[in-house]
Amino acid sequence: MNKQENKSARPLTRKKTDPNSFIFTGIRHYEFTAQQFEYSVNQIYERLNLKADEIQDLSKSTNNQWLNIHGLSPEENIVKICRKNNIHDLAIQDILDVNQRPKFQEFEGQYFLTIKSAVSQNVDQVIFEQISFVFGKNYLISFQEHKSDHFEHIRFRLREGIGALRSRGIDYLLFVMLESILDNYFATLRNFEDTINQLKILELQDNATPTLLAKLEKYKKDIAAIKRYTIPIRDFTIAADRNLISYIEPASKKYFYELQDLCLMVNETCDSLLSMLESKTNLFFSVQSHKMNQVMKTLTIVSTIFIPMTFVAGIYGMNFVYMPELQWQYGYPAVWVFIGIVTIIMLIIFKRMKWF
Repeated sequence: MNKQENKSARPLTRKKTDPNSFIFTGIRHYEFTAQQFEYSVNQIYERLNLKADEIQDLSKSTNNQWLNIHGLSPEENIVKICRKNNIHDLAIQDILDVNQRPKFQEFEGQYFLTIKSAVSQNVDQVIFEQISFVFGKNYLISFQEHKSDHFEHIRFRLREGIGALRSRGIDYLLFVMLESILDNYFATLRNFEDTINQLKILELQDNATPTLLAKLEKYKKDIAAIKRYTIPIRDFTIAADRNLISYIEPASKKYFYELQDLCLMVNETCDSLLSMLESKTNLFFSVQSHKMNQVMKTLTIVSTIFIPMTFVAGIYGMNFVYMPELQWQYGYPAVWVFIGIVTIIMLIIFKRMKWF
């Protein structure tokens, strides 16, 4: 792996970029791999570890075709596949630009949808990968940035002929894939909910550190991102419901309407979790303020107790020649008795006032 591959994600500035050049803006973690399914009701063909040169124009087949690609580098492989399948240059740039916002667009005879999917083992390590879809009448091409696998259960159903995947069109395959991504969002949000519910701020007074606040803010950022990333899926389902997508069969509209409901549920769950996090944050500051008040109260008590001591020390620290008490044999112990009595009286008063 060369030095360029070790660099972090680079934003793509199209105003300064040759429109005929294609730049992958992500981190080059994964090698290019491709897998193709050609299927009908009674048969299925699966091709693994395809090279870019082996992939042809999918629209020429009479059977349904699904091409899944892991890894978006090197760029020439992606460009070669897209050119063979007549994918617009703007769509190619969007496939390779992982820093852009998710979107849904229509090109000449094709539809393009790019979304983000959550990849996480736990809520402290949530990573969002870009997944792009290009689909036509009987083919679907999916481009995955990472080698995370959201679709293994779909492959299993295709191989075994389970369910309605083989008997329905490519629009139903797209529905199942989008449903899988939304289910993954729900799983991630459930992890967030469990983690947030376990944060007992009042029981963590000694551990309510700025690190905890940073963790809460990161949770807010990730959940807000999930909410934002469902927007293109919702826009796509609305377009399907309004018959604006020609390759969505009327019999499949009800499935995309279901996706629209799932998007709304994701948004509502995100709003609920964000509200919980906001409450936790406010409680965190309340706990910190209470801790500060306790510290200030302790310092005030100590300072108040030392005020009469300081007064006495100030009086007898003056350099006057004629101070009768200085010649008294019991003057020193009398001062300590006086200080002790005053201190005890002040502590009794503070206790009755419930300062401690």
